[in-house]
Amino acid sequence: MKALDRFGRPLGSLRLSVTDRCNMRCGYCMPNEEYTWLPRSSILSFEELNRLAGVFASLGAQKVRLTGGEPLLRHDLAGLVRLLAAQPVVNDLALTTNGMLLSDQAEGLRDAGLRRVTVSLDTLSPGRLKAFARTDRHASIIDGIEAARRHFSSVKLNSVVLRGYNDDEVVALLEFAVERQLELRYIEYMDVGGATGWDRQQVVSRAEILDRIAQRFGRPEPVDGRGQAPAETFRLPGGSQFGIIGSTTAPFCGSCDRSRITADGTWYLCLYADRGVDLRRPLREGATDDELRALVLQTWSQRADRGAEQRLAVAERGVLYPIEGLRADPRREMHTRGG
Repeated sequence: MKALDRFGRPLGSLRLSVTDRCNMRCGYCMPNEEYTWLPRSSILSFEELNRLAGVFASLGAQKVRLTGGEPLLRHDLAGLVRLLAAQPVVNDLALTTNGMLLSDQAEGLRDAGLRRVTVSLDTLSPGRLKAFARTDRHASIIDGIEAARRHFSSVKLNSVVLRGYNDDEVVALLEFAVERQLELRYIEYMDVGGATGWDRQQVVSRAEILDRIAQRFGRPEPVDGRGQAPAETFRLPGGSQFGIIGSTTAPFCGSCDRSRITADGTWYLCLYADRGVDLRRPLREGATDDELRALVLQTWSQRADRGAEQRLAVAERGVLYPIEGLRADPRREMHTRGG
């Protein structure tokens, strides 16, 4: 059974957050000093997460990506990977991580059944990372990337580009990826969650990124077949590929098939959504898989979210949530929703 929303968009990809905790404090995600964490008792067990993933996969969301916070902070994450990999309805299992703990866990995650890894790398400068993300473990991230290269056949890098922080590294980051035969995906700075300092002037657009790359490598060519993928893929004259996720200036709402479940079981149908659906309560009150499936199917069939497009149309666009709004509901934070 395939679930379709009001615009005919399928339920095709699920981002499953396993924790809201993180060991970095990136300025576009967690720039503030204090946070309201999800109660420990509300965090779903591996069995609960696995069960929800199976329900969603049976409705078409057969691509499952584990996120956080930083997912590798969740104890024995390989145990969850093993459960998910054993489900025949889950045919694509991936992980997004900041890479700091990956060197010690990569082999175990691969052996458990993980097949794809994406590592966040916003700067090649340890000093910049320390100032922007409040960590001096840049070397651990690089070690994590090298471990991923050894143990996984599919490894990608994500770089959020902010003017005045790392926009002068657009070319250097791509050179780093090309040298290691990795696909880099640039991400436009988005005004979601904890981006309480967001400003339109800090956004380095898809068009500007392409221009900078063209000056160094020659004009890249678009690669056909994007489908529901968030990134547009381009090929350099030498054959290497990279992607751009232009959610801020070139939204892809019309083809978006993604939704996300927080670590406490709140389901969001759009990254910009103000409210989610509580799946933990029916899960813990004894709902059957068929009852959970009916709830998901009914909710998705009414989906009409086009959050990024709606934000693009805002004339005086500013911060989506001030700090007070985040304090009122911690699930609005990017590190809770899993990006």
